[in-house]
Amino acid sequence: MKTGEGWEEVAFNSRDPVYLQVVRHFKEQIVTGKLEAGQVIPSRRELGTLLKINPNTAQRAYKEMEERHLIVTEGNSPSRITRDEDVLRTIRSELLGEAVEAFVASVRKIDAPLDELLDLVKVKYSENKAEEEMRNDRSQ
Repeated sequence: MKTGEGWEEVAFNSRDPVYLQVVRHFKEQIVTGKLEAGQVIPSRRELGTLLKINPNTAQRAYKEMEERHLIVTEGNSPSRITRDEDVLRTIRSELLGEAVEAFVASVRKIDAPLDELLDLVKVKYSENKAEEEMRNDRSQ
């Protein structure tokens, strides 16, 4: 992702702290391949401008990502996405786990049979993937 590219799609909610939403956005961009291992990311000030957030919020997000080893900053060099394969795998597992947990919590109230849920998930997943591929084909 080039500087300035892909950041306009960030929509913040009012429930979660903005800095955590920024961290989550980075994780999603990494998992989807829009940000790659070792890739240079915008400076804190630049990110604040791109996302229209306070530079202190961007700083807090970067600090959080550094603590989680999601990004690496060496000296005065620009920050980069980690190259640590274990961290990258963990990000994917974490996001999938959160999504599944939310899904299970919501459908558990309906008490639907597991086979029915799995069939429906497969159908919806395939439909969604096909729609996404059509959108990508049109935009190219």
